[in-house]
Amino acid sequence: MLNFIKRKIALIWAKRHVKETENFKKNALEDQEKLLVSLVKTAGKTLFGRERNFEEIKDILTFQTQVPVADYEDLKPYIEKIRRGQSNILWPETPEYFAKTSGTTSGSKYVPISKEGMPFQIAAAQSAIFHYIAQKNNADFVSGKMIFLQGSPQLEEMNGIKTGRLSGIVAHHIPNYLQKNRLPSLKTNLIEDWETKVHEIVKETEKENMTLISGIPPWLIMYFEKLIERNGKKITDLFPNLQLIITGGVNYEPYREKMNELLGKKVDIIQTFPASEGFFAFQDDFQKEGLLLLTNHGIFYEFIPLDEYGKPDAKRLTLKEVELNKDYALILTTNSGLWAYSIGDVIRFISKDPYRILVSGRTKHFTSAFGEHVIAFEVEEAMKATVEKYPAQITEFHLAPQVNPNAGLPYHEWFIEFEKEPENIEDFRKILDEELRKRNTYYDDLIAGNVLQPLIITKLKKNTFHDYAKSQGKLGGQNKIPRLANDRKIGDFLEKFKM
Repeated sequence: MLNFIKRKIALIWAKRHVKETENFKKNALEDQEKLLVSLVKTAGKTLFGRERNFEEIKDILTFQTQVPVADYEDLKPYIEKIRRGQSNILWPETPEYFAKTSGTTSGSKYVPISKEGMPFQIAAAQSAIFHYIAQKNNADFVSGKMIFLQGSPQLEEMNGIKTGRLSGIVAHHIPNYLQKNRLPSLKTNLIEDWETKVHEIVKETEKENMTLISGIPPWLIMYFEKLIERNGKKITDLFPNLQLIITGGVNYEPYREKMNELLGKKVDIIQTFPASEGFFAFQDDFQKEGLLLLTNHGIFYEFIPLDEYGKPDAKRLTLKEVELNKDYALILTTNSGLWAYSIGDVIRFISKDPYRILVSGRTKHFTSAFGEHVIAFEVEEAMKATVEKYPAQITEFHLAPQVNPNAGLPYHEWFIEFEKEPENIEDFRKILDEELRKRNTYYDDLIAGNVLQPLIITKLKKNTFHDYAKSQGKLGGQNKIPRLANDRKIGDFLEKFKM
């Protein structure tokens, strides 16, 4: 009876919530301009606001003139002041949290999350679930056990600011009505070593009535494989009431076939786009492709055409100016004090009514050693199309340029760890090259002009990518391996494990 009431209440809440969200879908342009003016006004007396003359900013154009695009290195001096205990630097007072992320040039990055910003992180996740419940008219999963594969919820304190991984911070904000059904235990969640943690999660969950599982695809796969290894059953046989998987962090499509094979039967998927800097989008319509951009969640968005990104005079477009099916670097201004911040993600719009996007790559993850500027979305779509023609199961892959081969023309080298190889690897290779040529005209020209030879596939031993992630201290949590690079740093490591 209690479970029936919980499901009924969830359905009522969900339908009410979805009805309320129709306004922001219709008023996105107006909401965005109002939001920017409000953010600037709120931060007018901060150090950053005084330096950039926020009192003069009344519209988007003036903002773009006075506030240049910034990355973490540009904002780092301000963040260091906050870490030392100073207040009113980027946003009034001090942040409620620092989300600690793995940087590259910067080492660890500390992304501020204000008391105004944190509720939007939680509200976006709830909204994604409510949209699912309302559209499916089904909330059965609220009666079972739920697991969120996440970082440790243990937080450090830095001059009164709690600091930890975003997923660990979010663990402190799970609604009370979900806490009773939530796994794993706090003791297991506090384990830092990812492999040990997953092993304990498997033991805690394998006999439970799991109905919702959440995490990024590579780590869901790792969890599922360990469950199958211990129990000899597909996931839906082990968890017959599993209804919903929530995933984000990377494009789900390259993992779909592997996930389906491990699951055994169809399970509904919600795709999301969260980050330490904000929760940007989620799948709101399960009959359509793309993620709904959240335009009223404390974030003002700008978009730089990818072919202009990094240039001093690059255009900064607003929602009103974007075009469909073009790649843009995503620029954020947030209610946590990030100003014209380049997060490093590349997106493309597939709808403007409402605004729906696909995550197409990273500004730093591309291959252009020969001027081709191939991005992640192109290689992932090429791989997807190839696997449809020549069935195979891909654990993971990485593309690196080979500029100075021992013999012959340069080429793109695809390092692929197969779970199940295609029947004819040479035909697979040819089609993969053709599919990439269809998606990138520059690459096509280089092949046609005999500047490059067609791609070469290097097959890798089992667990190569797992071992690479472990060697870099990036096993678990929200860490992900780049699908492609403009150098051979990752490729040279992977080459040691070729078959």
